[in-house]
Amino acid sequence: DSFPYEETADQERTIHEMKLEMEQPHPMDRLVCGDVGYGKTEVALRAAFKAVNDGKQVALLVPTTVLAQQHYVTFSERLSPFPIKVEVLSRFRTRKEQKEVIEEIELGTADVVIGTHRLLQKDVRFKNLGLVVVDEEQRFGVGHKERFKRMRKEVDMLTLSATPIPRTLYMGLSGIRDMSTMETPPEERLPVKTYVSEYNDDVVKEAILRELERGGQVFFLHNRVKTIRRVAHDLQRLVPDARFATGHGRMAESELEEVMLSFSQGDVDVLVCTTIIESGLDIPNANTLIIDRADRFGLSQLYQLRGRVGRGSNRAYTYLLIPPRRQITEAAGKRLKAILEASELGAGFRIAMRDLEIRGAGNILGAQQSGHIHAVGFELYHNLLNEAVAEIKANTTSTAPVHPVQSVVEPRVTLPLAAHIPEAYISHLPTRLAIYQRLTKIMDRQQVDDIRDELRDRFGPLPEVVENLLYLVVLKGLASKVEVESIVRSGNTVTFTLVEPVGSAKIALEKALGSHIRVGNRQLHVDILGFGEGWKEELVESLEKLQQFRDRLPSEVGV
Repeated sequence: DSFPYEETADQERTIHEMKLEMEQPHPMDRLVCGDVGYGKTEVALRAAFKAVNDGKQVALLVPTTVLAQQHYVTFSERLSPFPIKVEVLSRFRTRKEQKEVIEEIELGTADVVIGTHRLLQKDVRFKNLGLVVVDEEQRFGVGHKERFKRMRKEVDMLTLSATPIPRTLYMGLSGIRDMSTMETPPEERLPVKTYVSEYNDDVVKEAILRELERGGQVFFLHNRVKTIRRVAHDLQRLVPDARFATGHGRMAESELEEVMLSFSQGDVDVLVCTTIIESGLDIPNANTLIIDRADRFGLSQLYQLRGRVGRGSNRAYTYLLIPPRRQITEAAGKRLKAILEASELGAGFRIAMRDLEIRGAGNILGAQQSGHIHAVGFELYHNLLNEAVAEIKANTTSTAPVHPVQSVVEPRVTLPLAAHIPEAYISHLPTRLAIYQRLTKIMDRQQVDDIRDELRDRFGPLPEVVENLLYLVVLKGLASKVEVESIVRSGNTVTFTLVEPVGSAKIALEKALGSHIRVGNRQLHVDILGFGEGWKEELVESLEKLQQFRDRLPSEVGV
């Protein structure tokens, strides 16, 4: 009831899913994927409240001291009416204070402990740890996250992220971890207007003055501690009426805390800072962000940084500045283009999906957080994993006898056909990826025809490479139904390799398929010499004949 906002539908659903899972006999391992400012902290707060009321301790792991301090203030305020002790463990605390907090953790008198990597050190021992919340998950290594799991086998895990790393996202998508997505923006939230420009004093001056004129504040991000004071001095000369301050990770704890407090209270107009502001910082009055040398930042990092502004109802602006008259790398150009394209609300999940596609899913049972599974190939690995997950889930959720999961044949097709969706045909990357994704799930020829009509209607006549792609989808769908594991063309012969041997049905099959198809024990050799351009349709017809034969098999053939 003390939540100052109206919960979004996604927030309510996520909280319900999480509470339900916390009550199960097995430990929770849930990924909450929600965009920056979509209320993930509130989900964590309610999980912590539930755990503490059931007599457990809660550890909240965050990547920076600034974010730890902010969460400490939020949790303390919201939980103050209840007999719940909230503590923070970070370098903002003196050695003596840290020692006192560690003693309280061990005695069990500290209920909720918010901390940075300091929480992971060996001298921190919880009396009755029940819930671990990892905020901004993409900032931690596998080793950090697994250390908490090793502390207690029965600990519930809640992972929060706007742009999860490929390994974590893939574990959520494949069902190894449960995943909740929060896609509804808070009321009155507006997308952040994003511009890319060469560095220019006039652009910077105008951006700062425009924000100050409407009573707002500005982040100026310069990620070099060595030159940050000089940059702040130059900006002060540029806008002499503004109040400036600098903040970076190498400052003394008390000094940095004082600067952040002054900025959050509105005593500073422009904060010249490093990426220390990247994670979770919530200052609704700061609505202009200027990033110097934006070409040096990663895609996820740019997205997180942009999430520091536009957290209220005012329109926010982000300026990505690149060096004047200097060539930036091709990769940097792609990142800046992607961040410009992903300007609508809720784009974080899409950026994470793009990251998964580019970098691979990493190693589920090891420490690699990205990379492709070269030994078996990504597709086969994905199918094996899905089968294993489905089998385990069937075992854990039902008392009835479990039958082995029916494996679906994924045919391998090697034909001399160029098949893809060119950028010139569908220029918008997310749309292109969405079409590919839909095609992977199709098993029916009618659905392919529907997609063909849709593409023609939306993007015009289909290029030959797209027609080839749709043809291969039809071919794969048919081959999967009749358990053909590979289709390979060599010269004028196309060979279908079957999963199971033909056996005693060989003579009947030869008769059903026609004289241009030779039937071996596990292979069908289709002679396409006389078909000219119609060889592709002939392959489809051969598979359809094979399907008709299999449908009649029990009644007509004594096998």
